[in-house]
Amino acid sequence: MCLKVKVILLAGIIISAFSCRSQERIMEFETVFEPGKQYVVYKTPAEITVDGKPDEEEWKQAQWSENFGDIEGDKKPKPTYRTRMKMLWDEANLYIFAELEEPHIWAYYDKNDMIVYHENDFEVFIDPDRDTHNYFEFEVNAQNTLFDLFMNKPYRNGGKANIEWNAKGFESAVSIDGTLNDPGDEDIRWTVEMAIPFSSLTLDGPFKQPKDSDVWKINFSRVEWQTDFVDAKYVRKQVPETKKLVPENNWVWSPQGLINMHYPERWGMLQFSENPVSGERVQFTLPEEEKWANYLWFIYDKQLRYRTEFSTYAPTLAGLKIPESGSKDGVAYSLKLERDEHNYVATLITENGLRISINEQGLLTSYKSVR
Repeated sequence: MCLKVKVILLAGIIISAFSCRSQERIMEFETVFEPGKQYVVYKTPAEITVDGKPDEEEWKQAQWSENFGDIEGDKKPKPTYRTRMKMLWDEANLYIFAELEEPHIWAYYDKNDMIVYHENDFEVFIDPDRDTHNYFEFEVNAQNTLFDLFMNKPYRNGGKANIEWNAKGFESAVSIDGTLNDPGDEDIRWTVEMAIPFSSLTLDGPFKQPKDSDVWKINFSRVEWQTDFVDAKYVRKQVPETKKLVPENNWVWSPQGLINMHYPERWGMLQFSENPVSGERVQFTLPEEEKWANYLWFIYDKQLRYRTEFSTYAPTLAGLKIPESGSKDGVAYSLKLERDEHNYVATLITENGLRISINEQGLLTSYKSVR
């Protein structure tokens, strides 16, 4: 009889590990994967005026997202105020419109690339090729002050924020239902509208132009601080005993499972459709490599744990107690691990020709062989 010994929550995956004398294996990894949120974005045939207001008929036809939740997921209380977004696209831009309910709208940072998450803000994260590296971040406060940056890789892998990078042609506008920076009244909401040129998502090199059915990784976050009023001005609330700031709330579209947006593998997914927003709806199709990537994230996590214990990466899958082959949904797969002194590459190969790899930096690569 097998004995269930532990449950690990990893990157949206619940992995049940089983120990059994007759089999040294994780039974097909027994993953119960809760995929990130999914959104199909439709084309707008009309020009969108970026003014912070969804006045165009195309915006009225675009579907709202689910209401945002806590960044850690359902284990935390639901957000105090509603946040939601919708999207459109054309050949040049991805358009984003967000609505943030807020009884006290404030923002004092008014110069480009000020660290606006030190105030309440709305944030967008985009990884066009879904490899968890070379992604883009946009943050806007209620003053419509933009903080944009490029990440070569996540902070956990030694990534550094390139704040000098600027998204060429980026547009945004804010509309306020209430009054800005007035503690004496109660506001209703603020909205932000963005046009992100696809050509801006690059470091002055080639960029990824989306086409029908393409899927990108994307997520949205709202930073919300508790405030006090001092000298008729909003200030972030402090803990009286320590004078430290009360931690901010992080409300997101697709929960991360931890208080950190820089885990791109946990973001939601955006699928482009050539259909006009007024036309036929299509069903989101999960890319095949996304169905298998979590096996590799399991190896990545096991290698991190192994390195913590032994100061090196495991040289074999057996060292991680992971089987070299198996099947899922009737599709056979094999795994292999290559390692030198400081690096490794784990590769999963399916019988239908998909090959997907991950390295010690969490960089995902994949291709489908011609058969």
